[in-house]
Amino acid sequence: MRRYIASYLLAALGGNSSPSVKDIKKILDSVGIEAGDDRLNKVISELNGKNIEDVIAQGIGKLASVPAGGAVAVSAAPGSAASAAGSAPAAAEEKKDEKKEESEESDDDMGFGLFD
Repeated sequence: MRRYIASYLLAALGGNSSPSVKDIKKILDSVGIEAGDDRLNKVISELNGKNIEDVIAQGIGKLASVPAGGAVAVSAAPGSAASAAGSAPAAAEEKKDEKKEESEESDDDMGFGLFD
């Protein structure tokens, strides 16, 4: 679906204020993508007659409400948070040991180091 929307936007930004199915198929065919008529017709019907700059501005506004940072997991029971925190260092140590072993093996397989 995104490739149909992107093709429509390319045609519209290229000066075609009302791209047709033929226009979008031509764009998609140029990069080796076969277009499905059902989805393509839906994209055209949804975007036809709309100002592309307004559609883009609305999309950016919607993206502004999407959280982009990492969130801290909140536990329902206070006791479970303490037990989870206690097991975290052990898991981290195991992962560290696995990474160390993998890096040593990969150096042995290659016969040389990256910075040697």
